[in-house]
Amino acid sequence: MKLAARMNDIAPFHVMELMARAKALEAAGRSIIHMEVGEPDFPTPQPILDAASAFIREGHVFYTHALGLPQLRQAIADFYAARYNVEVSPERIIVTAGASGALLLALGALIDPGDELLLPDPGYPCNRHFTRLFEGRPTPLNVGPENHYQPTAAQVAAAWTPRTRGLLAASPANPTGALLDRSRLAALWQTVAERGGALLVDEIYHGLTYGGRSAETALAISDEIFVINSFSKYFNMTGWRLGWLVAPARHVREIEKLAQNLFISPSAPAQHAALAAFQPAVIALLEQRRLEFQARRDLLLPGLRGLGFKIAAEPQGAFYIYTDCSGLADDSFKLAGELIEQAGVAVTPGLDFGGHAPERHLRFAYTVSQELLEEGLARLARHLR
Repeated sequence: MKLAARMNDIAPFHVMELMARAKALEAAGRSIIHMEVGEPDFPTPQPILDAASAFIREGHVFYTHALGLPQLRQAIADFYAARYNVEVSPERIIVTAGASGALLLALGALIDPGDELLLPDPGYPCNRHFTRLFEGRPTPLNVGPENHYQPTAAQVAAAWTPRTRGLLAASPANPTGALLDRSRLAALWQTVAERGGALLVDEIYHGLTYGGRSAETALAISDEIFVINSFSKYFNMTGWRLGWLVAPARHVREIEKLAQNLFISPSAPAQHAALAAFQPAVIALLEQRRLEFQARRDLLLPGLRGLGFKIAAEPQGAFYIYTDCSGLADDSFKLAGELIEQAGVAVTPGLDFGGHAPERHLRFAYTVSQELLEEGLARLARHLR
């Protein structure tokens, strides 16, 4: 039986395979320090769990509207007003099956076969694979420390062709933790809009910024920008698989048709749980956890540098440090394998994030306690020396 040709272009998610190997080693009795996983180690806040339990106990667990619970869409709109002082109509908010569901809906509405989508490289690997799924062509924009790992308007203009449909950017970005400030967001939007294209901005790490910096939402720039967000990272709800898409009002009906066909509706228990995520007590707890992430970052940065990893642009958000390991090894994928097998430290090779010098880079996630980070650094020191 012949498979679709697109499958030849969709690579495995290597970090998931590393996680599987780590779990196998742990099952065999090995101790593994997990710096590969893009998942907060904090449990879901108790009020969110309580809201889910109360809803499930009622027994009325049925489909919701394809666009999500009206009260949750309103709560998200209220969150934008309170946190960003930006007015977003709840009618433009589509609740989705994770941020991945939001991206699938946006790309499904925008991409025709052969259309090109500009993507920063390094970047989140699923973005290029989702583009290929819709028979589009992911077009990389090489980004590096000279531009703090974010695309510039000049890059976008130079790469634009008659087949270019738009740009997908991220702030804070995975794997680099880099931010786009308001002026750069505005310049990217102007460049894309002048060419009749679409701008999509991944904001799933919003809320997780450090050093006094805060992330600007692209929704403050224009109502025509597509914004993707999630309850996974800041709200500590990865396994609940719940996110949202803010779309231009004129596109909501078309996206609704896709949502009806692809997903029917987001998870009802997850949506009712998420209604509690915006409670002041929950936000206060999440802010405490953000400060803990900052402390972890500030521990890991000098520790990695002391071991010979180069970090030319320090991360300002998310929970990753993207390092140049070329002074330690010629092949980051091989080095990642050695570290997990011999040192008991799991990290992610640059191969997952694109074709821009992946062999020179490793991503470290500070999603474990400071004690475990210190132990991980000690293990790396013993192995590398």
